[in-house]
Amino acid sequence: MHSTLTLPFAVPVVTVRELNARVRTLLENQLETVWVAGELSNVKKAPSGHWYFCLKDAEAQVDCCMFRGRAQFLDFRPENGQQVEVRARVTLYEARGQYQLVVDEIRRAGLGALYEAFEKLKARLDAEGLFAPERKRRLPAFPRAIGVVTSPVGAAVRDVLTTLARRAPMLPVVVYPTQVQGEGAGAQVARAIATANARRECDVLIVCRGGGSLEDLWAFNEEVVARAIVGSAIPVVSGVGHETDFEPSKALRSAWTTPRDVSSRPSSGSRAIASASRNARAGCAARAPPRRSCAVSRSSGSRARSPTWIRRTSSGAATASSAIPTAMCAVRAPASKRAPRSTSPSPRGAPL
Repeated sequence: MHSTLTLPFAVPVVTVRELNARVRTLLENQLETVWVAGELSNVKKAPSGHWYFCLKDAEAQVDCCMFRGRAQFLDFRPENGQQVEVRARVTLYEARGQYQLVVDEIRRAGLGALYEAFEKLKARLDAEGLFAPERKRRLPAFPRAIGVVTSPVGAAVRDVLTTLARRAPMLPVVVYPTQVQGEGAGAQVARAIATANARRECDVLIVCRGGGSLEDLWAFNEEVVARAIVGSAIPVVSGVGHETDFEPSKALRSAWTTPRDVSSRPSSGSRAIASASRNARAGCAARAPPRRSCAVSRSSGSRARSPTWIRRTSSGAATASSAIPTAMCAVRAPASKRAPRSTSPSPRGAPL
């Protein structure tokens, strides 16, 4: 009969898989989520939608992966050589026994300073009570004209004019052209708001632009824009970026939404008037008033915007006038489809 030899100080033996699993658990439980700065290299996007890359500096490197669920929220495309900051969890890839970072967020290097400046400005304006709900003003139910502060060549202005043409074609629209991103854009937006207040041509003012990254929207995070909105005698509607973005210009507005929908807010009352007017003219031939539009000449210069009024007479001839200063561009929203002019006399007593 064979006896089993038992060593007094035997150490339990583990497999490689068990060892890697223990190390992974240790890393994930002991290390918190961290922000790591470095340079991107070996960037690859898998067919599954996951991103794989290496984050390195002058002395070391670490492998990283960003899964599809997080990568879909990226506002830029990662490229080799970019300096970035990543928010990640430290873990171990058990199959290779290699530690790596599972990335939840990527931002361009230097945005940390922008976030810090943004939070400080937000806290200071909030301490002054500028974001208080009671400061918000009620929008006029029946505005006589609507002003728009935005780029004259962007998608936002087309969305606003298209929506206004559909919902309130009788309303004049005054576009105050301005740069909406880049150096000096914030000061230009503030000057456009001041110009609208000085000229007093509109009853409500829309400040808008499309979505973008933090740097793209930064002009609307500047204090000069926030102060211009606070000092505006005209109620301001902000439609900057996406609905999930926060800018001081949004928190100081009378109302906010996306650029496509923002134009429907100040025109709701006028839409009701238009509906009543159409009902009153039932049975009568529609009389189309003279139409006005604006031709804007552009050159390579950033300030060369010369608007020209074009009025069409009853005979169809067009007469041009350039009496409007170059600081402002006035645009008449396209009129809705009108009925053809009738050659028969109107019924007796019917309103025209």
